[in-house]
Order: sequence, then C-alpha cells, then structure tokens
Amino acid sequence: MINLTIDGIAVSAPEGSTILEAAKLANINIPTLCYLKDVQQIGACRICLVEVKGARGLAAACVMPISEGMEVRTNTATIRAQRKLNLELLLSNHNRECTSCVRSGNCELQALCTEYGVKEYPYDGIKKEFTVDDLSPSIVRDNSKCISCRRCVAVCNKIQKIGAIGASQRGFATVIGCVFDRSLADSPCVNCGQCINACPVGALHEKESIDDVWAAINNPDLHVVVQPAPAVRATIGEEFGMEMGVAQTGKLAASLRRLGFDKVFDTDFAADLTIMEEGTELLGRLGNKDAALPMITSCSPGWIKYCETFYPEFIPNLSSCKSPHEMLGAVIKSYYAEKNNIDPKSIYVVSVMPCTAKKFEAARPELGRDGMQDVDAVLTVRELARMIKQAGIDFARLPDEDFDDVLGDSTGAGVIFGATGGVMEAALRTVYEVVTGKTLENVEFHAVRGTEGIKEAEVDLDGKVVRVAVAHSTGSAKALLDAVKAGEKSYDFIEVMGCPGGCVNGGGQPIVSAKDQMYVDVKAVRAKALYDEDAGKALRKSHENPSVKKIYDEYFGEPNSHKAHELLHTTYTARKKYE
Repeated sequence: MINLTIDGIAVSAPEGSTILEAAKLANINIPTLCYLKDVQQIGACRICLVEVKGARGLAAACVMPISEGMEVRTNTATIRAQRKLNLELLLSNHNRECTSCVRSGNCELQALCTEYGVKEYPYDGIKKEFTVDDLSPSIVRDNSKCISCRRCVAVCNKIQKIGAIGASQRGFATVIGCVFDRSLADSPCVNCGQCINACPVGALHEKESIDDVWAAINNPDLHVVVQPAPAVRATIGEEFGMEMGVAQTGKLAASLRRLGFDKVFDTDFAADLTIMEEGTELLGRLGNKDAALPMITSCSPGWIKYCETFYPEFIPNLSSCKSPHEMLGAVIKSYYAEKNNIDPKSIYVVSVMPCTAKKFEAARPELGRDGMQDVDAVLTVRELARMIKQAGIDFARLPDEDFDDVLGDSTGAGVIFGATGGVMEAALRTVYEVVTGKTLENVEFHAVRGTEGIKEAEVDLDGKVVRVAVAHSTGSAKALLDAVKAGEKSYDFIEVMGCPGGCVNGGGQPIVSAKDQMYVDVKAVRAKALYDEDAGKALRKSHENPSVKKIYDEYFGEPNSHKAHELLHTTYTARKKYE
C-alpha cells in the first residue's frame, strides 16, 4: 500500500494506483470526461487536472501514478479556473443546441459546465461542418457534438474488438469516424450500440422509431401489439429516478397499456419458447455424429452479425432459432391472428429492446414471411422512456399490472435471458429434465453466472457430460472462438451475448455516467434484478409454462416440427469481411 494525502486527508491505496483511483477510495470526487473505468484512461480531456506538491504544472489524475508521501490538491482556485477554461475551449467547437439534443439533462459535458459555472462562450472556434451519418439502421453519428474524448473508439476497439471507428488527423482537426470517411452502415459495425453508452455527449444515439410507433398507435386500421424484452424490466425504472437493480415489471406493463397499445405481451414468453426449440435442437445435434458442434446460441443480433462478418466458418454452428422477440412477432402474426380472426397484415408489432442491434435485426429479410416482417418497429429502453414522458405518465406512481394472456405468460427461465449466462442456464434447466427424466431440484447453475468474460462448466446429464461455455462481448467471443478454432478448447454448447454483461448492458439501455460507473458494477446490479425475479417465480423451467404447452398442443405440435421451423427458425448469411 502507498500512503499519500489528498486535500489534507490521509489515503492508502494499492501500489500502481492512479491519483483518481486513490481519491475514489477516500470518496474525493475528481471530475473526468475522457476517462471510462476499465475501458480508457488517457488524460486527454484535461478535466481531471490536480496539483501535486513539487511537480511542475498540473497533472492528469487519471494517468498520474501515486507515490509514497505524495501531497495532492484537487480543488484549488487554479484548478477550478483551469477546468473551467478547458470546458470553454471544448464548447468553442461544440454544437450547443442543448435543448434539442437527445442527451440534454443526461450529458456529462453539460453537467460539468453547470458545476463549474460556465455561463458564457468566450472562445469561438472554427465550426467544422459535418453531415449527420444516419445511414445505419441502428446508430446515428453527429460529429458536430463530438468532443474527441475517444471513449467510443476505446470500447469498440478494446472491449468489442471490432474497430469500426477511430481517430483520423491530429490536433484541432481530429475527427472520430470510420475509415475513408465511410458511413457506419459501410463498416464492420455490428450495431451493438456500446459506443452510444460510452459517449458522454450526444454525438451518438440510436435511430429513433418513436414517431413511427405513435403513428401506428393512432392509426385505427392497425392492431398494435407491444412486447418488452426480459432486460427492460430491470432497467426502465432508472429512466425515472428509481433504484438501479430493482425490476419494475408491473409498472412496465401498466405504462405500455396506458400508451395505447392494443395488447401488451411479453418477450419472456418467447424466451421460454426459444428454450423448447433450442433445447430440442441441441439434443438432436448431440445425438447426430455429423451435426455441427458446438452449437452456439443465436439470441443476440450483434453477435450474429459479428459471426457472419468475422467468423463465417461458424455459421453452421449457430442455432437456427430466431431470437425471442422475432419468434413472438411471428407467433403474433400467425397463431394470435388466427385465434382472434385478425388479418396479420393489419397487425403492427413493436418490440421494446435493450439493444440497438435489434433495429438492424428487425429489418433482416430472413425474419418475415408473406411480405411481412415479424417485427415492425423496435424501441430502445431510452425511447420507451421518452414516449412515457411525452404521454405525461407518472411511471413511478403507476400500479403494478400483468401482461396479457396467453403470450404474456412466462417462467423464471425466460426472465434470466437478459443476463449473460441466462440463456445457457435456462436451457440446462430444461435439457436436464428431458434427458434424465428426473426433477431438477436446484435450478440455479451458478457456474454460468457472473461477469467474467468467459465462463466454462461441465454438466452431468445422468452420465452424459455436456461441456458448455458462456461469453459476453464480441471481444470475449473472439477469444473463445479462436481457442475453439485452434483446438485448444472443445465444447458442446456455447452461449454468446454481443454486449458486455449481456442484455442488461445493451446499447439501448439507460446511460450511466462515467462517474457512477466508477462506483457501481452496472452489469452485476442489473442482472441481480432478473435473478431476483426468477427466484420469486412459481415456475422456473421453460417446459413448465402452461401457455407454451398450450401453443404446442394447439398449433405447433411439438418442438422443431415442420410448422415450428417455418415460423420460429431462420438462416444466416456470410457477410463482407473488412480487413
């Protein structure tokens, strides 16, 4: 441990710590802008400047290592003046239309300017002209608001290992974007949206579908059905100042009903349906010596596009199952339409997702039939929150309500789909009982839980050992697939989620500031909300869902039947590889 003083307070911190990390241990706040815990610390923005006794000039706290006996000041008149000056210089070339910005009220630059009393704009830089890049189906880039903090670049390169964006030119001329000034739509971008979550300002945001959804709701000729993903209930409350890590399932259903949707179903139902289809597919492959193994899950569209682009040789290993919300869209426009004598062409399906890549997925031509897409529009959690606010709904005071029957019924297995390892755990709960014919008393597979990048386990199915692995983030998927290709690892079943932590940390989730991320493990706290809801469910195995049994009895016959394959399964396509 290294001993130092910060603002006169004695602090002990591990050797190798930075001043910023040591200050955090003493609950001393040092503002940051380019810093992002576990992702980037480059000292570029000069907002975390501090005074170190005996040193020449000011030091960037996020990169300055501590030393024995060091004396640090974080809040002198000189420091405050320099931070304010740096903010004013950032604003000199910044699009300051804050009231119309999607991040107004949740912008780290805006918050710092308020804290440091920036009321005027004494410097007027040469405003560079940028064309808003809105060609991607998922992500919009507006470089007029970019402050070149490089947080988006770091997460895309270091965490996701994709490198769709980077910095070009130098100094004042620096531009963050794609190679050769390409659009994100013409890059290796997999639409995961992690760059949006990393951005401290409004330079990146999802492509909005709010106006389309309002128009559908207000169209008397359309029957508008909504379905929220499992991870949405874990995070929607954050948009209304409610505690992180507490599921707001009842209020979520109530708010959707008050927005005017004709039916409020639950993607969790389709998660249970996915387990029936995917579990049956896995058992079929395990019993077929010529089948492609390991089988890899297909719920995450960012991961699917990553696989199609960078690892097309693994396409045969992907489960042919559609993702849960696409399955439910297909069921709504077939089973539900027939049961209620509704023309499927008049049904408009809206998915509320934690994921920007779902917008790309919904437009895939493989995911539809008879001239209809399975899902017509995708809203992120942030977009849904904006709609609730536009409608004047007091979310926090809503009474809890249930989803509509039958396609709103689910088990605990469906709920945990939103956390990394959740799909694997849900599948194992069902596969164990199908294979062994025994009741699984302890349904919790802790070996596949947690936020480690890659997790491994062996499951004994009455003498048949199944080797499984779980990876979250495309960066972790890359490491896992490379090990499989090299023959270093061998598995029967792999779960991959494209985002770190899985859907609870998807690119469409509420944005958490870099400051808050220093103190909270967002992935773990949000996942706990889902595991808590699972633990409180009467039914915790997908094959026990009575509504899933009903739909097989009345419509599909059995998992992996011909009709099930027509509606619930799909194909994948090798894509252009960017070198």
